[in-house]
Amino acid sequence: MKIVVYCSANRNIDPDFFSATEELGHWMAAEGHTLVFGGCNMGLMECIAKACKQGGAMTIGVIPSKVETSGRVSDFVDVEIPCDNLSDRKDLMLAQSDVAIALPGGIGTLDEVFSMAASHTIGYHHKKVILYNVKGFWNPLIAALDDLQAKGFIRGDYHDYIAIADTLEAIKELLTAC
Repeated sequence: MKIVVYCSANRNIDPDFFSATEELGHWMAAEGHTLVFGGCNMGLMECIAKACKQGGAMTIGVIPSKVETSGRVSDFVDVEIPCDNLSDRKDLMLAQSDVAIALPGGIGTLDEVFSMAASHTIGYHHKKVILYNVKGFWNPLIAALDDLQAKGFIRGDYHDYIAIADTLEAIKELLTAC
């Protein structure tokens, strides 16, 4: 399976997020999955790429020109797909993947999650986004989604395209259903 991982490129975050990311990467490699990621050499992005590569997994980095010119490309990229900007990056990562896992992240990660979810709701694809809710990181977002759902601003049930997993075991179960 080709799994796109959306996540933070920041270094100064809770060390437990790095531990969970490394565990996910090692599991992905052990299962023979391919990592699709943003190709950056910082934060959780570098952590997931390194863990996958250490386990022998293939990694695909979708790398915007700004990341390339600033010298922030991960050394753990097997296949580099260059792109012009973040919009292109999202489209290419979606096209290269079967499913997405969102680790803790900021504005960029939220943009990726919602772009993928919104295109699912319209019918462009049927791929799920799994929010890896490490240490309850996604709880405020889940509460906001629940509130939007209750107020009628989300057609259908958002759980049809955004799944929630609090543990790696839960991710494994969700991926068997994909």
